Amino acid sequence: MRKAILLVAYGAGGLQSRRALGRFEGRVRERFPGLVVRWAYSSLLLRERLARARQKSDSVFKALRRLCFEKFEAVAVQPLQTIPGREHGEVRDAVLSVGREMRVPVSIGAPLLSDAGDVARAASALLAGLPAERQGNEDVVFMGHGAKHAACGRYDDLARAVHGRDNRVFVGTMNGATQLADILPALRSKRVWLLPLLSTIGRHALADMAGRSPTSWLSRIEGEGHECQPVLKGTAEYDGIAEIWLEHLALAASAISAEQGAAAEQDS
Repeated sequence: MRKAILLVAYGAGGLQSRRALGRFEGRVRERFPGLVVRWAYSSLLLRERLARARQKSDSVFKALRRLCFEKFEAVAVQPLQTIPGREHGEVRDAVLSVGREMRVPVSIGAPLLSDAGDVARAASALLAGLPAERQGNEDVVFMGHGAKHAACGRYDDLARAVHGRDNRVFVGTMNGATQLADILPALRSKRVWLLPLLSTIGRHALADMAGRSPTSWLSRIEGEGHECQPVLKGTAEYDGIAEIWLEHLALAASAISAEQGAAAEQDS
């Protein structure tokens, strides 16, 4: 039986992002030896940029159909997404559509914050990965993407879980219930650490978070009289975060194995 794994990222335009995804792929290959591992990207803009650079740039739909045409008999898909929001729904729809069309068992792993257990583990992983130079009384702000979606509440769940463990650590999003304006009044330390709650380092981390425009989170924090220290480290670079995605992938791989076993019993 030929099985494959399809990993899905928003995109990887910069060197740091490509290296981070490469390290995650290494973890996957170590955990699932012998299985073919491929990538797909959910961002049309980044796919077009990669195509112009003559780099692999498959969408989820295209990558999955390619695997089916190569006669793989089952595919487990794992997106490196934070919440089960709109983007995750689009990936899931594409996966199920190709599975039905090609009559191949497919399964999709859950995003990072799929339930309360994930939230608790992600909170611990983020705190374990804080810069060693950070003093215990210094404020830390994580910037997530957010979304106009009910699942955006998972960011608030994570914020409460993190803050409950360390009350000088805050989680906000560019779009969502808790934004930087809600966090600024609570910042008290002279130096404030600023980190992305994004899988890889791209435009949002470089410009919206750590850029020098008047609207960046760095500029707005400094505008309140703080010294802002950005740390460009995506969540895929945290061991504990990567482990959550790997466990979700393991469940997806088990699901397709169970489905194939049931189908074989029916045929016999």
